[in-house]
Amino acid sequence: MLLRLQQAAVSGRLLPLTGELAAGQLLHVAGPNGAGKSTLLSVLAGLQPASGTVLLDEKPLSDWNGELLARVRGWLPQQQMPLSQMPVCHYLRLHLKQGTSQSGADARLSLLLERLQLQDKLSRSLTRLSGGEWQRVRLAAVCAQIDPRINSHGRLLILDEPLTALDIGQQKAVDDLIAELCAAGISVIASSHDLNHTLQQAGRVWLMNRGAVVAQGEPANVLTPQRLTPLYQIAFRQIKLEGRTLLTVLP
Repeated sequence: MLLRLQQAAVSGRLLPLTGELAAGQLLHVAGPNGAGKSTLLSVLAGLQPASGTVLLDEKPLSDWNGELLARVRGWLPQQQMPLSQMPVCHYLRLHLKQGTSQSGADARLSLLLERLQLQDKLSRSLTRLSGGEWQRVRLAAVCAQIDPRINSHGRLLILDEPLTALDIGQQKAVDDLIAELCAAGISVIASSHDLNHTLQQAGRVWLMNRGAVVAQGEPANVLTPQRLTPLYQIAFRQIKLEGRTLLTVLP
């Protein structure tokens, strides 16, 4: 297993959690606002101290220094303001480890920029990007940081609400990139408020409420009306559409 948690907890914010994540899996963390999703992701990213045990590659997460951790895992926080007026191209370069093959990195970066429709933004200052453009630049940076075709040490990508401010076409492009990373052996953990998106995209889901993971497993087995209705205080039902199960809210 790439990631193992044993009774990991943060006092007052995250109740003890035991779970694991295999290489190449896509895990969604779902639940209502205030459920503890961002706290959990911060713990898994190594940025929030926690009691219990958190192992990354069978090594305690607390034993990883910042440089080594940055080689192995990428982290996209939910909110992040541009820190300077540097151009997009410089910001992207900051996420590539020293010694990266210039030609290989350039080729993969070009593909990422094309997929995320950012080719014409390279010279633009970070402070002159729209909300959706800045989100796509951040996604391109962390994907490049951890992409095994650029960084052979890349293992884990953690994304806190990665689809914020993206239109439906851009969301599809991000979904495709995440699927490719998982196929290449990268484990991806993402928080999401879109339950139907999680049903269709995730390999596993951890459902959270009030700082606790109340259920974990395959999305179809976890995201059921019986579990969701008391969490969100609205009545859910399942429907079938073109062979897919979808969740709707009863009027």
